[in-house]
Amino acid sequence: MIELESEASSYRVGLAFNLKKGIKGSVEDIEAEYDSIDTVMAIKNALESIGCRVELLEADHSFLDKLRQAHVDIVFNIAEGLGGRGREAHIPAILSFLGIPFTGSDETTLCIALDKALTKRLLTSFRILTPKYQLISHEGERIRRDLRFPLIVKPNAEGSSKGISSMAVVDNMEQFKSLLERNFRLYGQPMLIEEFIPGREFTVGVIGNGREARVFTPMEIVYKEDRDGKNIYSFEVKKDYKRYVEYVCPPDLSPELQKKLMDIAAKIYRVLQCRDFARMDFRMSNDNRFYFIEINPLPGLAPGYSDYPMIAEFCGVEYNTVIKMILNSALKRYGMAPVM
Repeated sequence: MIELESEASSYRVGLAFNLKKGIKGSVEDIEAEYDSIDTVMAIKNALESIGCRVELLEADHSFLDKLRQAHVDIVFNIAEGLGGRGREAHIPAILSFLGIPFTGSDETTLCIALDKALTKRLLTSFRILTPKYQLISHEGERIRRDLRFPLIVKPNAEGSSKGISSMAVVDNMEQFKSLLERNFRLYGQPMLIEEFIPGREFTVGVIGNGREARVFTPMEIVYKEDRDGKNIYSFEVKKDYKRYVEYVCPPDLSPELQKKLMDIAAKIYRVLQCRDFARMDFRMSNDNRFYFIEINPLPGLAPGYSDYPMIAEFCGVEYNTVIKMILNSALKRYGMAPVM
């Protein structure tokens, strides 16, 4: 059992993270998933504002030593891991093994969700609509005959739009082969190809667990320039979002369509057994059907930049309150007293 001090607000919280180091590589987005020190400090300050004592635990090769020395009651996890398809599960698996409580989804959910094709395969068995797709493991593999251009090509196990450039949507076989060769060379992993869905784009955040889970009002990503209906939320767009997009919340949807989208998001959250918080992306086709694109059960929390805190702010929940809600959701799961 974890021994806690008399006041819940005196929890010692470990903050697990991976930090951007300014590493230069063959691709610009090599550190896209990692956090800046500003984000780490924003979360630290938010936790300290509710009386927690915070230990910074960078999730590098000395993580275990730092964890042993910190004697934390719970870990607030935003660590992305150091490499491999299961990297987001590294820290949760260690914490689960040691019996240390932590925020966010467990290692199994994180492993499944980072594998885009595996997630789609699972969700389609629950009748969640997703674009037709195929996982391509090598350049010579043939495309399914029922897949129709335009197609979008993306690395199968990346987040933060890593590997999704402005060239990701292809219109013919020549473009497809060229992009596939480039992506295999740069990212060294299987590629997910799926039919591109023209239409509108939405992202939906969820916070909490069980009956207390709250689905935030969807946020629409509205592109300032129309690229023949093939706009995508690429790495370039996210990096300079004020130039390329506007965020609209609530979106211009009928009450029926908005409820439908929120219900789908809640179902996906339950099916994948997400915990505490997550964010998922959808495209709405011209015939008003919502297609699931992908989910991030470890969404970015950079204030003023990441989609998740933006959604919450649109819905009247300021940043420090979001951090508190995530922490309290985890504390309640472990039978620990929430902070007030």
